[in-house]
Amino acid sequence: MRKMLNTLYVTQEDAYLSLDSETLLLSIGGDVKARIPFDNIENIVCFSYIGCSPALMGKCVSQNIPINFISPYGKYWGKVTSGTQGNVFLRVRQIEVFKTHNLELSINTIVAKCHNAIQLIRRSQHDNEALRDDTEVQQAVAILMESIDGAFHAADGATLLGIEGYAAKTYFGIFNKLILNREFQFSFRTKRPPTDPVNAMLSFMYTIFTAEFAAGLETVGLDSYIGYMHALRSGRNSLACDLMEEARCIIERFVLTLINLKIVGMEDFEQFVTGAVYLNDKGRRKVLAKWQEKKRTTIKHDYLNETIPLGLLPYVQSNLLAKYVRGELTQYPNYLQKGN
Repeated sequence: MRKMLNTLYVTQEDAYLSLDSETLLLSIGGDVKARIPFDNIENIVCFSYIGCSPALMGKCVSQNIPINFISPYGKYWGKVTSGTQGNVFLRVRQIEVFKTHNLELSINTIVAKCHNAIQLIRRSQHDNEALRDDTEVQQAVAILMESIDGAFHAADGATLLGIEGYAAKTYFGIFNKLILNREFQFSFRTKRPPTDPVNAMLSFMYTIFTAEFAAGLETVGLDSYIGYMHALRSGRNSLACDLMEEARCIIERFVLTLINLKIVGMEDFEQFVTGAVYLNDKGRRKVLAKWQEKKRTTIKHDYLNETIPLGLLPYVQSNLLAKYVRGELTQYPNYLQKGN
C-alpha cells in the first residue's frame, strides 16, 4: 500500500530544513521548531528562500524523496531528486508511444477536460438555483458539449488546440457567475502574473497539483518532462501538465469552495505595484491547510470502480498511463468526474 498524504509543505520563507539521524528538523532563526520522523515523509514542497542542508538533500536522494522548490508565490523553480531511475525500456517506449499516438491521447485529454468542466458547471447549477436558468451558462455547457464532439473529429493537433482554446475561453467566460461571494470578481484568466485574487489562487493551486502529478509520474518510472500534448520545454514537466488538464476542474472547484464559503478573504492577498496579485503568507497557509483536508476526501474512480482518496489520483493516473505505455491497456483511461 502506498503511503498517502505524506507531503511536507514548508511555507515560512525563513525556515531551514536539516537532518538529525532519521529525523528531519525544521529550524527558524537557528531554533528547532519541529522534528519529523523521516519515515513519515515521501515528498517535500519547500516555499522557503533558505532551503535545506546538503545532508538532508543527500538523504532524500538516497530514499528517492523529491524536494520541490517553489517560490512563496507559487512559481515552480525546480527540485532535488535522484538520478533518472525506473525502467529505461519504459522511457524508450514512452517516447515511441507518444510520437505515434499523441493525437489520440490529446483528443481524449481535451474531451475529459471539457467533460469535467461541464460537471463542475452542473454541480454549481445544482447548488445554485439561479444558475439553472441562466442563458449564458446554458450556452457555455452547449459549447463545451460541441467541443467534445469537435475534438473527437479533430484531424490534427492544430485543430484540436483551436477547439480547446475556444472551450477554455467559453468556460472562463462564465466562471464569474459561479462565484457567489461578491467580494471576489473574475473577468478572464491571467497567468504571468495573475492580476486578481481568483487568478492568484488558480495559478498557485495549478502549480501545486502539477508538482504532485510530476511526483506520481516519477514514481511509476515515466519521464514527467516528455509529454504528448504540451510542447517540450527545458525544465517544464510537460507530461505532468498533460495529465493536469483532465484534473483542472478539481482545482477550480476547490478555489470556488474557498471563495463561496468565505474561507479566504481579501486580507489573504497582496497586490504589487506591477499589478500582480499573490496570496500572502497567511493566505498560502490557509489554502494549503484546506488542500491537505481536501486530499483526504474520497472520489469514485469510474475506471477502477473504486473509491480512492483524492490525494491518490495523481499516482493512480500515472500508473494507468504507465500500463498503457507498456501495452497492458489498449487506451489510457482519463479521469472523468462523476455527475450529480
